[in-house]
Amino acid sequence: MLRKLRERIHNGEKGFTLIELLVVILIIGILAAIALPAFLGQRSKGQDSDAKSAARNLVSAVESFYATNQTYVGASTATDITTSGVNGTGNGQASVTASSATGYTIVGNSASGNKFTITKAGAVVTRTCTTTSSGACPSGGLW
Repeated sequence: MLRKLRERIHNGEKGFTLIELLVVILIIGILAAIALPAFLGQRSKGQDSDAKSAARNLVSAVESFYATNQTYVGASTATDITTSGVNGTGNGQASVTASSATGYTIVGNSASGNKFTITKAGAVVTRTCTTTSSGACPSGGLW
């Protein structure tokens, strides 16, 4: 192939053959087919990390509420929680969905469709997600 290129350059021929152009297009197509799914996977992981971060930040706000009131009851409507900047049901936000005297449930919403839940019942804290093996949700469903 290099020999043919040298001959064409020496003879004054310019341009590429159709075969050469097709090979280049084929290589670009293969690279795109490999890169696109990897990019989309990283995008959903980023969206999931945003939801996890919102849930963790809301945990801090709820624990702060508990330090003042010695109960989690009413945390979902407290001013510190509602004005925390992460409280809500939109993508990248989290909300307190249940609370009792000794525990709470916080759900973080991801733009990828995953929901990340932090549940505290007494001294036991569990973290689960809805769509296992997708984005930043591991196969066991615990994060």
